[in-house]
Amino acid sequence: MTLSRFLADERDVVKLCLSGVRGSSPREVGAEMFVSPRGLHGTIGGGQLEYMAIDTARAMLRAGRRSESMDVPLGPEIGQCCGGRVTIDLAVMTGADRDAALAAESARQAARPQVQILGAGHVGRALARFFQFLPVRCVLIDGRAPELALADAGVEKRISAMPEADIRAAPAGSAFIVLTHDHALDFLLTTEALDRGDAAYVGLIGSATKRVKFERFHKEHARQSDCAALVCPIGAAGSTDKRPEVIAAHVVAEVMTALARVHDTVGATTR
Repeated sequence: MTLSRFLADERDVVKLCLSGVRGSSPREVGAEMFVSPRGLHGTIGGGQLEYMAIDTARAMLRAGRRSESMDVPLGPEIGQCCGGRVTIDLAVMTGADRDAALAAESARQAARPQVQILGAGHVGRALARFFQFLPVRCVLIDGRAPELALADAGVEKRISAMPEADIRAAPAGSAFIVLTHDHALDFLLTTEALDRGDAAYVGLIGSATKRVKFERFHKEHARQSDCAALVCPIGAAGSTDKRPEVIAAHVVAEVMTALARVHDTVGATTR
């Protein structure tokens, strides 16, 4: 359920926010959770800490208290072993608080990195099923309408006769996974993604032999890039299992790791 739907359905809501973290903690400063008498949205880390915070929030609603603060050691006394300590601020949400929370959620959604899956075959559709649950904007792209129609994931599906134009239009820091039905098209799109120079991840499905062939192609046709950043084969660190869902699981892990690395680097340079 989205935050907007949750807030629309619930009249009385307490916002919980981790305002301080010392040592190890299951979530970072700024992590939020929303608690109503009958529902929850988000998480501040789970476990006994979260249960205690939920109980406190609902006790506030029953007693009519507007705000409260919790200072919780994450040790044996509460059945957790993180070893740190957290401060949680709790406040009953006003109309202005709801507007601010929705605006912040909208901004987070807009800032989600884009993942382009170029090819809606078996592996492409399996990838889309995984990515629909992750904090990315996933776009499944293919020029074949019948293949796209088979995709059941809740992601954007785009029929494109010129997927290279979709690659060019993607935001900086995007991820590109190339797995079309045509090796020549694979090579063209992979080169397009590498030539951007700002991709968080460029992956090409295929074997080590296909990589060698692509490198030859790329050397002849590339304008401004090399193959150092290319991941091919994709998902190779996982296993030799070739089932689409297994390949997709390993590739998603690769992509999310690459996106996190780029996000952490950008964050470090702006702090």
